Amino acid sequence: MNYIELYSNQVDEAIEIIREVAAWGRSRGFRVWRDEWLTKEALITTDAHPENFYVGKIGINTVCAFILQWSDSEYWENAQKHEAVYLHKFCVSREFAGRNMTKLVIEAIKKLCEERGIKYIRLDTALDEKKIRKIYLNTGFKIIDIIDYPNGRSIALYELDI
Repeated sequence: MNYIELYSNQVDEAIEIIREVAAWGRSRGFRVWRDEWLTKEALITTDAHPENFYVGKIGINTVCAFILQWSDSEYWENAQKHEAVYLHKFCVSREFAGRNMTKLVIEAIKKLCEERGIKYIRLDTALDEKKIRKIYLNTGFKIIDIIDYPNGRSIALYELDI
């Protein structure tokens, strides 16, 4: 289990996996995305087009899903064009959780980036999500900024050099 093939333009399958993982997280008391946020209408935006919805497969098994954007006007509005990709809603199918999938997927994304001359993979997540923070830091990401909101919540902006 060491090679993941990435497939783009997989909106329905990607959303299905993201919803599955979100439901699992909610059942365990984690603060995750609500189902009404996980629809085509909500997820397809000016930055996220159908071709940005990916699934990762090992053989015939779908192991993960995510949205890989070429711009992110919400959190990275001042970024130079074509310097980074922006990873959103990354989810590992529960059947493959705990099997080092994050590192394998990030390696596959790096290859996509190298082909396009992209220098960084970026993402954002709630700062207080300790388990998620640990996964991304252990994968090589660095927190490069924190956005604090008046409601007391904070978002961490992560970056990984290619």
